[in-house]
Amino acid sequence: MSLLRRYIEFVDGLNRRIGRVTMYGIFVIMAILLWSSISKTFFNPSLWTLEMAQFAMVAYYILGGPYSIQMGSNVRMDLFYGEWSTRRKAAVDSITVLFLMFYLGVLFYGGLSSTAYSLGYWGQDPIAFFTGLLTGQEQIGRLERSPTAWRPYIWPIKAVMLLGVFLMLLQAVSELFKDILRLRGEEIADVL
Repeated sequence: MSLLRRYIEFVDGLNRRIGRVTMYGIFVIMAILLWSSISKTFFNPSLWTLEMAQFAMVAYYILGGPYSIQMGSNVRMDLFYGEWSTRRKAAVDSITVLFLMFYLGVLFYGGLSSTAYSLGYWGQDPIAFFTGLLTGQEQIGRLERSPTAWRPYIWPIKAVMLLGVFLMLLQAVSELFKDILRLRGEEIADVL
């Protein structure tokens, strides 16, 4: 059980730090959109602002997701849940988190495939591609670009999305471990 607690402490601490930094991403988005308004009004419109704001919003949303799960800020149907005992909540949550983990696993594999494609891989096995990159057997091909006038590379935002899904998967496992400990009658400190 101490191994479960160490995993929970590590993952919760990591996602708490990343989430707290990510919260300030809203100001980055606001600055980009403010510059977009200023440049359209007084100068030539910037080509990059709208797409960059979209990329910043994706990073804000996806990197803030694990922290949201940790804080219990995700949407729940609280018709019955609020009145249940801690033990019953843990029992139900330990089952529903398995569905979340399956979904995130599928999403992660799809993200691997999409990121590999954006790095110029045209095959069917993205895991082999990334393993080959690490061992030197694969190379990065023609990088995918956005079809807009600005034409930025797509792989950085796909890598951020992949990281966010991975962190959410780690947090879901942490939540499962917390539920297991609660079912055993152990106390779990709330996140501050």
